[in-house]
Amino acid sequence: MRAVVFDGTRAEVVDDLTVRDPGPGEVGVAVAAAGLCHSDLSVVDGTIPFPVPVVLGHEGAGVVEAVGAGVTHVAPGDHVALSTLANCGTCAECDRGRPTMCRQAIGRPGRPFTRGGRPVYQFASNSAFAEHTVVKAVQAVRIPEDIPLTSAALIGCGVLTGVGAVLNRARVRPGDGVLVIGAGGIGLNVLQGARVAGATRIVAVDANPAKEKTARLFGATHFLTSTRDVRDVLPTGADHAFECVGRVELIREAIDLLDRHGQAILLGVPPATAEASFLVSSLYLDKSVLGCRYGSSRPQHDIPRYTALYRTGHLLLDELVTHTCPVDDFPEACEAARQGRVARAVLTF
Repeated sequence: MRAVVFDGTRAEVVDDLTVRDPGPGEVGVAVAAAGLCHSDLSVVDGTIPFPVPVVLGHEGAGVVEAVGAGVTHVAPGDHVALSTLANCGTCAECDRGRPTMCRQAIGRPGRPFTRGGRPVYQFASNSAFAEHTVVKAVQAVRIPEDIPLTSAALIGCGVLTGVGAVLNRARVRPGDGVLVIGAGGIGLNVLQGARVAGATRIVAVDANPAKEKTARLFGATHFLTSTRDVRDVLPTGADHAFECVGRVELIREAIDLLDRHGQAILLGVPPATAEASFLVSSLYLDKSVLGCRYGSSRPQHDIPRYTALYRTGHLLLDELVTHTCPVDDFPEACEAARQGRVARAVLTF
């Protein structure tokens, strides 16, 4: 089958990959569409260290082909969105409703694929850049069949992360002032999460002025190309500042632009060894710096919630898809993503 494999030197489309059948508690999925996220590019450029060879992709949707023993919540033929959260469901963190903190859900990559007789790693417990994949049952979330799979694919990472950061981690309230630094795929979902939450002033900052129209469509009330002018819109600072780029200097600016009792939420991914600095005294007015993994999401709860919001017109999915192409055009999609010419490129099978 076709898939995108990174061997440590280059990522390429191959056609000789195989995947095993689902075992107990697993689901086999025919992937229909998968979004190209910057996290995939970060594996290729080394920002996110990962063992190789690995099948890339982690933001996908498709149709269930087979289920292993004990799986009852989905069946062959069901449409599903895939999450990357392979949590165990039985530990203390899962029991508290915090599956993103499950210690089984990160750092334990499986190898369900083989190529040329050699095992191949699975990225983010998902590997959506393959015609077929196997995931834990908890990762497959049934969705209504009237939702286009090219749009549903984006729920599994960009929407869960961006909207989830607003609703689950920051808990933005009606009337709050929100600053979003970076209007890419994650930033756009933060913007619409803030809109859904009822924030009244939502300021998007991106150096690319061409992103203004899309940012306003998703919820920005103001668009700036520099953080220098944020105080003109939010004179006392932001209640919530989301850094969605992954640059340490922008983390500092997010903190500096907080109002009293404000919180900076870090969503961008800088290099693993990057360090950020800030004035400690700036936090003494009850300000906070919050990390956020995967939107503090509960996928089996949140994905149905987001699909319901989509079906009522409150959450935008179709508009996130700015480029659709077959998986064979992966190199061109990567270049478009690197240049910031697309909100999300979606690969199809």
